[in-house]
Formats: sequence, structure tokens, C-alpha cells
Amino acid sequence: MDASTEHSKTKSRGSDENLKSLMKIMRVLECFSVNERALSLSEICDKTGFPRSTTHRLMASLKEVGFLDQDRERDKYRLGLKLFELGNVVLMNLDLHREARPIVESLKRMSGQMVHLAIFDGQSAVVIHRADPSPDHAPTSTSIENAPVHCTSVGKAILAWQSEAVIQKVINAGLRGYTDQTITSGPALLEELEKTRQRGYAVDDGEHQPGLRCVGAPIRGQTGQVIAGISVSGPSWQINVSDIEELSKVVIHHANLIGHRIGHHP
Repeated sequence: MDASTEHSKTKSRGSDENLKSLMKIMRVLECFSVNERALSLSEICDKTGFPRSTTHRLMASLKEVGFLDQDRERDKYRLGLKLFELGNVVLMNLDLHREARPIVESLKRMSGQMVHLAIFDGQSAVVIHRADPSPDHAPTSTSIENAPVHCTSVGKAILAWQSEAVIQKVINAGLRGYTDQTITSGPALLEELEKTRQRGYAVDDGEHQPGLRCVGAPIRGQTGQVIAGISVSGPSWQINVSDIEELSKVVIHHANLIGHRIGHHP
């Protein structure tokens, strides 16, 4: 075997090891969620299936670069601020976020209500921009939060136009009940999504938060696929049922404006 062949094999083995290490790091980071914000070493071992020594070594490295933080009691870990910093860089570079921002603000002013812009990560609606009209809040927010797709208007507006396989995956993962109005069965959700497609917009009538009424519309990308959604949310005493039809036209109009700005030309 000549030297060049041996070098290629060595390089390939090194690349494979690097990829395996990266996959292990991702496994650790993906253990954390909105519902499980702090985890112990043992809990992460259980979730990943990694040996304790391997998990400890990975978490020490992640802590060193700022991807993980450890609390004062030193028995719980949390995602670190470095990830938040990188996430904000991603948000600011997303065409959708940049192009949609003035339109989100316009919808906030026109409706006088909270506006959410979200993308779909395959399981949840990830809110990447929120505009709050309240004088007690900052004009805009870029904090990341997840919204369930089966019971929020922005989530249903996105989910309704996904493939059957994607929708079924959401159903199989379980439809958590948040209020008495939440849809928690697969057949009922499928029926709701069909209604959403027929009218072109989604409605959340106290399904995620009691007393909150929301109207959401899909945003299409260059290929015409629904990649995001936008919604208006307000107390049910401010957004009456009789207001939904007219409000939906405004929300759809702004959703289409965003789609046009990111390259969707029907």
C-alpha cells in the first residue's frame, strides 16, 4: 500500500471520528427542551444512552465553550448563553426574519394586537419574531419560543399545508391538551386542518390559552411550499367571533406580502 493511499484512509478515519463526536454533542444538546430546561448528568446519560464517563467528558467540553451552563448546586446543567448568541445571529441573517420585520410591525399597528411570526421545525412552530402593541413592552422581540402546532393559529396555519406524513408524525407524537378547547384527537385535528385549508386561515379560540383568540395565515417560500406563518392574537373580548372574517383578510394580506418579499410569486 503506497503512502498516499494510507494517508487517505487515515484522513477518512479522522473525518468519521469527528462526525461521530459532533453527533454525540448534538444528542446531548437535544436532550434539553422548553419543558426540560435543567438536567442532571444522570438524566442526560439516560436520555442519550452514553456511558457516564463519555457524557461527563462531552458536557465538560460544552461547558468550556459556553454551550452549557451549570447551576450553583452543580448537579444541573442548562443550555448556555453562547447558543442564544449564535441563535440571534442566525435570526438576523434569515431572509424571512429580515424581510418580514416591517410587515409584522405594520400588522401590529393595523390590528392593535400581538403579532407572532413562526417557522416550522418539523414538530413545533418556532416563534422567531413577536410584536407587542402594549406600551409596557418593548416594540419588538426576537426571543425564541416554541408554540404547539395543533392548537395555535400560527401552528395550524403552517401544519395544514404540510404533507400527510408530517401531519401524522405530529399526531403520533401526542396532542397535548392545554385547555378544554384543545383538539387532542387525530381525526378532529385532521378535520380542523381541512377547514383551515378551505378558508385559507387558521383560528385558535382559547385552545392554547383560555380567553385568547388568534387568527393565523400561512407564508409560502420561493417554491410555493408553506414554510412559516403569521398570526394576530388578542383577548376574546377584543377580538369577537364576528371580527374573525375581516381580520383574516388583513392577516392573509400581510402573509402574502412576506411571501412576495422572500420570493414567492404565484
